[in-house]
Amino acid sequence: MKRSHVITNGYYWLDETARASFRLLARRVSRRSFLGRIGAMLVGAAALPLLPVARAFAQEAPTELGDPKTCEYWRYCALGGTLCACCGGTHKTCPPGAEASPITWVGTCRNGADDRDYIISYNDCCGKAVCSRCGCNGTERDKPVYFPGNSNNILWCFGTQARTYHCTVAVVLGEAPEAD
Repeated sequence: MKRSHVITNGYYWLDETARASFRLLARRVSRRSFLGRIGAMLVGAAALPLLPVARAFAQEAPTELGDPKTCEYWRYCALGGTLCACCGGTHKTCPPGAEASPITWVGTCRNGADDRDYIISYNDCCGKAVCSRCGCNGTERDKPVYFPGNSNNILWCFGTQARTYHCTVAVVLGEAPEAD
């Protein structure tokens, strides 16, 4: 078989397969529905980079300075509770058997390594007995209890199976914007 004959047959097969697929699609789907779905996919693809999750992962991680098992660690400036780093977890993950509460409070802490402010999410880990090691009471920029979103005096074990407080983690959400 000659090369030109193989190429011609290949194009013929591709043409027939594409024509049959498009005819089947035309019989089953209306033009309006098809164009609506294509438009929704294009808008969804264009909006994907705007999601906060995508932007959070695009930022470079801050330089770490200090020991996460001490209350003087830079992320703990507004943490009131027990450090998960001393209780079987890390400074940003709950220990095994504990569940992170979806309800959090936030603080802004200055990282001494790069001299920038970062927004920190403090998540209580719930479901195990209270860990009594490494208790901290950072009150930097803490608000009174009547500003509950910025108060570290509330146990935030809502939305979990068990409401027993175990420890707290500090997750960097991103760099804080400059104050005007």
